Amino acid sequence: MSELTHFDATGQAHMVDVGGKAETKRIALARGSIRMLPQTLALIRRGDAKKGDVIGIARIAAIQGAKRTAELIPLCHPLALTRVTASFELDEGLPGVHCTVQAETLGRTGVEMEALTAVQVALLTVYDMCKAVDRGMTITEVKVLEKHGGKSGDWVAGEG
Repeated sequence: MSELTHFDATGQAHMVDVGGKAETKRIALARGSIRMLPQTLALIRRGDAKKGDVIGIARIAAIQGAKRTAELIPLCHPLALTRVTASFELDEGLPGVHCTVQAETLGRTGVEMEALTAVQVALLTVYDMCKAVDRGMTITEVKVLEKHGGKSGDWVAGEG
C-alpha cells in the first residue's frame, strides 16, 4: 500500500505537487445508489414528482457536482474536465435508483474525486426532489469502479 500523499514529512496536510507529472487522458467511473420506497420509485418512473423531472435534474446536478469538486474537497486540484456523463438505472428490486458517472480530463491528476462527487450530488438531488414523499431514502454503495490514465495506469474494482 502506498503512503498517504496529502501529508508532508512533518504530518501536515498539503496539496500534492503535480507540476512534474505528465499530462495524460484521465478517466474515472463511479457509481452509487439510493434506496427508497417502491411508491417513490414509481413516482420517479411516471415523472409525477412535484418538483419536476427527477432524473433529468439529477443528471445536471451530477455534471455541476463534478465541475465544483475542488470547491468542496479542500485538497483537490481544480481540473479542466473534458467530459462528464451521468446515467441512471431505475431498479425495482432495490427499490431505488443507481447512478453511474464517468468523468474525463486531460491533465496531471486523476478524476476519481470528480466522479465520486458527481454521483453523490446526483443522488442528493434525487433525495431533495423526493423527500416530501419519502424521508427515509438512503444513499449507499458509492464507490469508484474504474480509473484509467496517469503513472499508476488502469485500475478496475475487484481486480487489485
